[in-house]
Amino acid sequence: MIYPSIDKLLNIVDSKYKLVHVASQRSKQILENGYLQKKESEYVNKKELGRALEEIESGLIKIKAN
Repeated sequence: MIYPSIDKLLNIVDSKYKLVHVASQRSKQILENGYLQKKESEYVNKKELGRALEEIESGLIKIKAN
């Protein structure tokens, strides 16, 4: 099972496409500089994309509505 669920994330982000775009940008940032917004032990996922999705779900990444 994927964590966090797509249903929870789509309550935060209004479009699947925007969700993919924001999560991919954030995962690239994590890969490049290694900066995490939570302690490493607080993440459920081990990979950068999953961690980016967790940050979106936690409200650590603010997404502007266009």
